[in-house]
Amino acid sequence: MNSPPWLRAAGDDVVLTLHVQPGAKKTEVAGQHGDALKVRLGAPPVDGKANDCLIAFLAERLGVPKARVVLEAGSTSRQKRVRIVGVETKAAVAALAQ
Repeated sequence: MNSPPWLRAAGDDVVLTLHVQPGAKKTEVAGQHGDALKVRLGAPPVDGKANDCLIAFLAERLGVPKARVVLEAGSTSRQKRVRIVGVETKAAVAALAQ
């Protein structure tokens, strides 16, 4: 199965390349943005609120505890790399692709 460019398998985990837009009206997946998956976040980019919102959103969407969603890079950037521990590639694509 061909994975989208924003998703990479890493052992038993998947790593997502994301472009986030904080301060949106609602939190949602907004499709592909270059080689990244665009996610709109309803939280402002203040005091880590957008990162917390992103982690909660991904955990809920993928059906995993928030502790299994790890922000690997981009804590202060719109470009982020997130590892989801113990999720198969196929399940991640099904949960996030539109």
